Amino acid sequence: MVYVFHLFLGIISAFLGLLAPGMLNMTAVRTTIEQGRSAGILFSAGASVVVFFQAAIALVFANYLSQNPDVFDTLKIAAIIVFFILALFFFIQARKTFNAEGKSKKGNLFFIGMLMSAINMLAIPFYFGLTTYFEVNGQLKMEQPFVTLFIIGSGFGSFLLFSLYVFFAGVITKRAKFIATNINYILSGLFFILGIIAFLK
Repeated sequence: MVYVFHLFLGIISAFLGLLAPGMLNMTAVRTTIEQGRSAGILFSAGASVVVFFQAAIALVFANYLSQNPDVFDTLKIAAIIVFFILALFFFIQARKTFNAEGKSKKGNLFFIGMLMSAINMLAIPFYFGLTTYFEVNGQLKMEQPFVTLFIIGSGFGSFLLFSLYVFFAGVITKRAKFIATNINYILSGLFFILGIIAFLK
C-alpha cells in the first residue's frame, strides 16, 4: 500500500502544479482545437516527459539537504518560502486578465511540448517545496523505490491532467477565464495554508 501511496502522491503533486490554466495546458487545448486530439496528446506527452526530470532534480536537491543535519533547518525554511511565493504567484495570476489563447505551434509537437515544459521555471521550486513538506511530515520516504515511484507518479499525473485539458478542450475554451480565476484563488489559498502549517511546525 505504501508503494501505491507514493505513486498517488506524485500524481496529486502534478495536479496541484499544473491544474491552473497556463502556458502548457492552454497550448495543449489550442493544439487540440487547431490540429485534433491526437496532436494535443502528442504535445502533452512531450511536456509530461520533462516533468519526470524536473521532479527528479527537486527530489535529489531536497534529499541532499535532508541528509545534512546542519542545513535541515534551511531546508524547512526554504519550503515555507516556496509555499508563500506560490501562494502569491497564484493570487497574482487570479487578479490578472486571463488570456485563454495558447501559443499556436507547428512542427514536431512532442519536442515542442518538451521544450515548453523545460522553460517552466516554476516546476523545480514547486516540487522542491512540496516534496520537502511531504518529507518533513513523514509522508514521503526519501529512499528507493519510493523516490522513483513519486517521480513516475508526477510524470503520469501531468500527462493525465494535460489529457483532461485535451479531451475537454471545447468546454475549457468557453469557460477558461472563470476556471482560471477560481482555480488560481483556490491554489493560492491552499499554498498559503500549507505555508502557515509548515511555519507552525
